[in-house]
Amino acid sequence: MVRVKVCGVTRSTDLDAVAAAGADAVGAICDVPVDTPREISPERARELFAGAPPFLSTVLVTMPESVEHARELAREVRPDVLQLHADFSADELETLATEGVRVVPVVDATDIARARAVAPAVDGLLVDTPSESGAGGTGQTHDWDASRALVEAVDVPVILAGGLTPDNVADAVRTVAPDGVDVASGVEASGGVKDHDAVRRFVTEAKTAFRDHENHEEVPA
Repeated sequence: MVRVKVCGVTRSTDLDAVAAAGADAVGAICDVPVDTPREISPERARELFAGAPPFLSTVLVTMPESVEHARELAREVRPDVLQLHADFSADELETLATEGVRVVPVVDATDIARARAVAPAVDGLLVDTPSESGAGGTGQTHDWDASRALVEAVDVPVILAGGLTPDNVADAVRTVAPDGVDVASGVEASGGVKDHDAVRRFVTEAKTAFRDHENHEEVPA
């Protein structure tokens, strides 16, 4: 089953809507050196995550200056997963597991060499459309064929992000066959405020596309 993460949550009402829609994970963005209406303080992220139901994974999304910075944020916010937009080595990423979090770095879909290098040290990889700063969150799609090649090249779960919306996520799931999909701006009413109907539709479209694709592949020729 494809997992669905809704990222950039800033309000408890939106987190509740994400959970009610049947999403698997919710993300909060902290300590990023880019201007985004979705950034909140670590204190607020911890407060939001404390209100998450037990079967909704919490994901802290950040661009840490160092491994120690990432470690400090993990201790302060206490997420289930640490999503890192940073060029840390495999050894550096592996050390973060000692904080009791699963580690998911962001990689470029075309950089299969890096994906293979860090895959053994992490719990998954997220493929996004990078901005000039490397932050992702551009709201733009990228080459899904490249993402599919990356999925086939590594032995860890791959989460697809970048310009996904309720209108295109089904095509993305069928094309890339990712283990998960990630959305932020694609389900917003305005910057940092989720459209609850769009959240529900995104989750439904993603999971339905996966079931249909799986059932199609199981039909004998």
